[in-house]
This record gives sequence, C-alpha cells and structure tokens, in this order.
Amino acid sequence: MCDRKMSEQEYEEDCSFEEERFRLVLERIREIAGTEEISDPITGTKEELSDEKKALFYSDFFRRTAGFILTVVQYGEERRSGRFEELSLERLQEYNEKLYGDITGGAYERSYANPAYAAGRLGTGMGRLLSCLYMEIRGMIVYAAEDRLLDMTICCEIFMEVFCILEDGGGEPEVQKALYYFFSDYCDVTVDYRNRELLDPELSFARDIVTDSNLEDLRYLYRYGEYVSENELETARYLNSLPEETITAMAATYTEGYRKGFELAHVDLSKKEFVDVRYCLGFERVVRKAVDQFEKLGLRSVLYRSPVNLMNRRDNIKIGYYGTSPSQQCDYDHRCDLGLFLNGDLKERKLSVMRTAFEKRKSLAAGMAGPAVMEIFGEENFTPVNKTEAAFYEDWQLKLLVQMQQEAARITYQYINGEERSFTIISYPVPAIGKDFEKIFDETIRLNNLDYELYGQVQERIIQALDQCDQVEIKGREGNETSLTVALRELEDPLAQTKFENCLADVNIPLGEVFTSPVLKETEGRLHVKELYIEGVYYKDIWFQVKDGMVEEYGCGSFSTEEEGKALVRETILHHHRTLPIGEFAIGTNTAAYRMAKKYGIFDKLKILIAEKTGPHFAFGDTCYSNGEERRVYNPDGKEIVAKDNEISILRKTNPKEAYFGCHTDITLPYDELDTITGIRADGSRIEIVKGGRFVLPGTEELNKEL
Repeated sequence: MCDRKMSEQEYEEDCSFEEERFRLVLERIREIAGTEEISDPITGTKEELSDEKKALFYSDFFRRTAGFILTVVQYGEERRSGRFEELSLERLQEYNEKLYGDITGGAYERSYANPAYAAGRLGTGMGRLLSCLYMEIRGMIVYAAEDRLLDMTICCEIFMEVFCILEDGGGEPEVQKALYYFFSDYCDVTVDYRNRELLDPELSFARDIVTDSNLEDLRYLYRYGEYVSENELETARYLNSLPEETITAMAATYTEGYRKGFELAHVDLSKKEFVDVRYCLGFERVVRKAVDQFEKLGLRSVLYRSPVNLMNRRDNIKIGYYGTSPSQQCDYDHRCDLGLFLNGDLKERKLSVMRTAFEKRKSLAAGMAGPAVMEIFGEENFTPVNKTEAAFYEDWQLKLLVQMQQEAARITYQYINGEERSFTIISYPVPAIGKDFEKIFDETIRLNNLDYELYGQVQERIIQALDQCDQVEIKGREGNETSLTVALRELEDPLAQTKFENCLADVNIPLGEVFTSPVLKETEGRLHVKELYIEGVYYKDIWFQVKDGMVEEYGCGSFSTEEEGKALVRETILHHHRTLPIGEFAIGTNTAAYRMAKKYGIFDKLKILIAEKTGPHFAFGDTCYSNGEERRVYNPDGKEIVAKDNEISILRKTNPKEAYFGCHTDITLPYDELDTITGIRADGSRIEIVKGGRFVLPGTEELNKEL
C-alpha cells in the first residue's frame, strides 16, 4: 500500500521493502500449508481432548488457513498479471466459489470461520480467538483485489506469530495478547486507510469498475473481489435489458433527490466537492449514470467498500458497497468479535488514530457533501442462531463500545459539519424477492416517482391538523396492543412555524410521511408490532414500554426464551444502550407502497426506507436532525420546522457527550394492525386522522384509494 505521492526513488524503495517482507513471511506459510492433512473428524471441547489430539487440530487449523492464504495470494498474482481479466464467466464463478466456498451453505458448518466448529476442535476460548483470526485473514481477498500489499503482509505476519506462540507451547493468554496488540498497533494502517477511503476520490478502485467496465459483460462483477451470487448477476442482466431512458430516469430520481435535500435545507451545495455514493453490486449501470449526473452538479463521487477488518466493522451493519453475504449466520456469529479485545486503551487508540486521520484530511472532509445511498430489498430473510461459542461483550465493554461509537460520531461531525451536509436514500428490489421481481421493480420505480404535488398537499392537511394539537394518540387493533400517547412541541408563532416536516421525494425516497421530534415528557405507553423485519432479521411480537419518552421495558418472541428475545432487541434496536428515547414520531402516507407489499406478500422484504412509509412509525435513538439542529428547515408552504430537539438532544449545548446516541431505528405499525391516530388539543377536543386503519381527516381521502 504505497503512497504514489512520494518521490519515485522513495516509492520504489518502500515497495521493495514491503515486497521483501511479504516474500519472507510467505515462505514460512508455504511450509505450513505443505504439512500432512488431518482427516480425523472427531470434535469435542478442548478439555475432552488428549494432548495429541489438540496438536492435530491446531495443525489442521494452521494447514487449512495457510492453504487459504496461498489461494488468495495466487488470486492476487493473477489479478496483477492481467490473466484474471481474461478468464471466462464460468471460470470466474469457479474462482469466486474457491475463495468464498468454505463459508457458504452447509460448508460453513465445518469452517473455522464458524466459532462453534472452531470451539469444538480447539476449545471455546481458543476457538473464539482463532475463528476471529481466520475472519481477519479472509479480508485478504479484497486486499488482493485492490493490490494492498501491506494489509496482506500484516495479516500473514499475525498468522505466523500465533503459529509460533502455539508451536513454542504458549496458550490462550499469549494468543489473546498477540492479537490484541495486532489490532491496536495496526490501527495506523486499518483505521487510517478507512478514513482515506471515506474521503479521498483518488482511491478510485470501485469508481473505475463502474465507469470503465463493459457492463454488458458480467465478468466485471468479479473485479471487486466480493462474493458474487446469482442475485448480483440477475440484477445486472435485468438492468442491461432496460432502455437507456429508464436508467437515466432512475439515476435522476436519486441525484435530484440529493440536490433537493440541500435546497430544502437552505444549504449551498456549490461549496461542496465530493459525494459519498453507496450501492449494492449489480446496480452499476444506474450508478454510472448517477456519477455522471453528480459531476454535472460539481461533485466527484467517492465509492468505497463495506469494511472487512475488525477495527472498522460495526456489529452487523454494512456501510459502503457490498454484494450478497456468503453467510448471514457467519456475519452474525462475528458481530461481537471486538469483545475479545476491547478495553479502554484500545478504544482510545482507535479514536486517536481517527482524529489524526481526519485532521490530516480535513480539507477533503470539509468538501464532503454527505451520503447518497442506493439500498436493495428482497434478500432472503434471516433468523439468527445464538451460539454460546461466539464472542460476546461483557457489560463493562458495552459501555465502552457505546462511548467509542458516540465519540467516533462526534469526531466525524466535527470535520464533516452536520449543518453543511445532506443525504438521500433510495431503494430497489433484487431478484431474490421471487418470481414477481420484474413487476415489483416496475412498481418500485412508480413509487419512487409518485405525484410530488398531490402528496405535498395531502400531507399538509395532516400537518395543519396536528399543529393544533398538544398530543397524538395511537392505538392498535386485532391483537395489536399498541396504546401510545406522543407529546408535541408548542408553537410560539403558528402562522410561521410547524411541528411536522412534510417529507417528499428528496432525502428519503419514496415520499410519504410527516414526522416530528416528540417532547419526551408525557410521551408514554406501549408500542407493539406482531411481525416485524428489519434488515432481514425477523422479530415476532416485538414490544416497548415507554415512559416520559424513554424505553423502560422491551422484548420480542423470536426465540424460545424471554432473555434471548430481549438480547436481540437490545443489540439490534437499542444498539447496546440501556435505554433510548423516541427520537421521531411519523405518520407514513405511502399507501401505494403498502398496497404493493400486500399484493406481492413482501412486507417481510421491505427496507425501513419503504416500510416506514406504510404506517405510523417511531424511531428509537437520535432525532432526525441530530448534529444539524441549528440549520433552519422549512416546509414547502414556507413554515419553519421548529420541533427538531428533545430534552436529550438539547444537551448538545451544555453536555455534548450526553446528547447523541449514534443510532436511529424505525419501528413501523402497519395499517392492518392500526386502529386510530387521533390528535388531542389542549382543551381535550380531538381530531381524527385515522380510524379503523383508514384516513378520515378531510382532504386525505385520496390515500385510501390504494388501500
């Protein structure tokens, strides 16, 4: 990973040193890969195994992992030589399977990436450590694709260091220590490079693939080094079948929404230089058009990969470009690997490198306009299996993790000013959604281009009614136990101010909601949804008990025990916080999206982006305006939106560390579980917005046509 800006002589010397370092460690790895294969299938805990059997299984781990490393090295050599580009589609598919096959399908059950399998052969503690190491080494695939020699070298060196520790009779404490210092010491490489990826358009690996490839030749997908499934191939084939004007229009919806976000926020986009483009493999034809359209807005596109190394991964969240996961269970099993090492020193080490990296690139950060995200929906749903062998966080580590994430967000917003940025998010289906893929795709294009003026007027009627109210009452029906009262901010000047934002097709596409930041005091009751999917994870009978706007109790019935259900909610929705506030209350008005989901039976497939428009929803965490509260925002009618803070976010003025949580997760109550939404005035009189799951407020009847 040499810096091309150094002098030619320095560059050649640095590269020569890296190559020699890599060559030396690779010689040792070749020796390990050549050891005798272990065929004995016996598994058991470390304590149950004889010393001879332990040695056999350690040998098996190192032999198999060394063989994988050599496969990746060969892959990198073929990439650099140009031979890889000449392979047929069928041969590239075989290569992809060779790189990812041991964690796909049933093969994962006998992979050292599986902590349960690793623990069965190596013991629980050592199994966790070596399974974590193996996952870090698997990141070498993308390093080889991008020709990042230093990253490959340090992975090989830690592999050899752990091998030598065990060969010399060391045990779990010594291995844990070695891995700890590997992750800590090399933050200067991993965390710094991630910061550069996020900001520097000169790192053009993915952009070159998007702009320079022959997109009709699907071999281009294998240039990324990502796992490529039929999902990506079929998506690309389908997009290639669409006329040019359709692709141009899809890209324009995305880029114009981005531009409108700045316009409505009264932020000068012309002062910005870069846009953070995120997408999923297979959509390159649309992304190419979007890159061109952003250029016309004066923005260079920055495209970067979802991170693969431990110090940059965040739980199970993917930020950047990515393909279908080879194994969602594998992702889930390793979501807490940082818990094997996290302490106060490691937290401060990462944050220190992050600050230095941003300071080094502060001019680039100042020019970053914000993310433009193209999501997908329709992937196979996933019900996770909790494994006792997987890594986990101790309670004290969860506090550190939350602190680290909050401080990382503060550092980011210090350099990428929240008051001067915006974003947009749009979503499209993928073939995994089923036989109606093409029909759903066409419907989604229609959803993304609904009548802006019509919805603007209907949503304004709802806002006018709710601006008269101090509270909103939401109740469920047909087994839904929701009974929740939301407190609203008081308006000082009702003629010039409003409590709700009229959300149309700009930052959130498709259009279709009005939302506010509730007053926490006196916001209370129970929220319940019978079936909910978030990012493909299933929640059965999820519920929250809220008092003064804060979560008091919660749970779900997705597992056989109450504690497992609570743990899932705590991890994926509360993001390890003890409690969170309701940061947003919204009424989704996109009944066309609801109709589409019901017609094709795909409620379980929708991303939050669309799902939140199909009923009232409540977001736990930060408000929609976090880190941008001082920016004045107006509705199309000219009224200023003043409900941007709550009692916690306002602490940014006195105690910033307590003001933000770094998360915002929407829970949607669908129309078929919704009974009433009623506004309550100060005098106790009521305004009905929804009754029996249908809009009854005069002027909103148009929304019922789709229902």
